[in-house]
Amino acid sequence: MEGSYSGPKPSWPLTHSAVLEIAEHLKAQRQLHKKFVFQILLELKSKLAALPSLVDVPIPDGTHINVCGDTHGQYYDLLNIFESFGYPSKENPYLFNGDFVDRGSFSLEVVLLLFTFKVLYPDHVHLTRGNHESLNMNKIYGFEGEVKHKYEPRMFKVFTEVFQCLPLAYVLGGKVIVVHGGLFSKDDVTLDQIRKIDRFREPPDEGLMSEIMWSDPQPARGRAPSKRGVGLSFGPDVTANFLARNGLKLVVRSHEVKDAGYEVEADGKLITIFSAPNYCDQMGNKGALLRFDSDCEYSVKQFIAVPHPPVRPMAYAGQMGGMFGF
Repeated sequence: MEGSYSGPKPSWPLTHSAVLEIAEHLKAQRQLHKKFVFQILLELKSKLAALPSLVDVPIPDGTHINVCGDTHGQYYDLLNIFESFGYPSKENPYLFNGDFVDRGSFSLEVVLLLFTFKVLYPDHVHLTRGNHESLNMNKIYGFEGEVKHKYEPRMFKVFTEVFQCLPLAYVLGGKVIVVHGGLFSKDDVTLDQIRKIDRFREPPDEGLMSEIMWSDPQPARGRAPSKRGVGLSFGPDVTANFLARNGLKLVVRSHEVKDAGYEVEADGKLITIFSAPNYCDQMGNKGALLRFDSDCEYSVKQFIAVPHPPVRPMAYAGQMGGMFGF
């Protein structure tokens, strides 16, 4: 390590205070030394690799869990979530439902802080893989360029390896399934099938892994091709059938910006949650999170965007990176 480095030097095992020190260092737009970034990534990769593709998360009596949607590189809004609703801890667990990176130009800071908290609290911080935790999206929408600008190409390769280990779904309290995108082109999909998906790769063009990361709900019954060109659109009957078949009561998904930060659909059986307020500095939406209690009942917590340093969204994106692509 260079003698000129004056930032945090976390030791192992990590402590809560050490992670908060890293959070403040990143807030000041300073870099954590690459030695520690690689340590965190490799430690997390080994923890994630041991998990199934669907993870069961209990909510013991008297406890709760916070579920956030897309954060998309909006680091200062992520800090605002923690300052408003509590930092992650054993008493205040979180699930972040994918799309940590791309679009916002503080993606490295977002994903690094979430990964560090996951290493510190492996049973109380949960991370879903979104469609933007993928090589194709990162090349177009900014994360690859950001990591190479702030660090080096080798680090981006390690991030890609870690993304390939992220679980695809969670079941909270035995009743609520959380996925990034949505449901499936077949009616007979079971939780065991999701649990066994081979996720250690880039998402294929079709099949369960692609659909869970890319699909969207629609008001009409049945199924239709997706406006995104990947996954599908699925109706409230598809949601109801999936829940009944698997003994669940609610689908929570993210993947779409919502004016209020959330939207309830499918006769109350599906909620979209989105946690990047004023998305891309121009959508004007609120952000929100869901707090589930031990009975799997939820309350909605909304918030507005906070100021950030003057780096525009998509600052590191490839030339193809349009605002309203995927």
